[in-house]
Amino acid sequence: MWRYKQINGNDNNVKKALLKCATGLSASETVEEFAVQDGELKLVKKKVTKREIPPDIKAVKLLMEGRDELTDEELEAEKQKLMDMLEED
Repeated sequence: MWRYKQINGNDNNVKKALLKCATGLSASETVEEFAVQDGELKLVKKKVTKREIPPDIKAVKLLMEGRDELTDEELEAEKQKLMDMLEED
């Protein structure tokens, strides 16, 4: 049902990445600073940054294009699910 070309034979990974973009995700980045102390490298500073990445409407549209026609009930359920996700943020 997906309507995009296969990318390097890794369709499943692309679908998963697209779904993450469509629903939003958390990302963390760790930066570590080392210095030489007593002739050895030692960790001097460590900074962990966490951020929330909001849902991407373009990814949602791509996912919706790849689906078959939905019934009114399925559309309403999808709408409610997206509204709930927006309220959480």
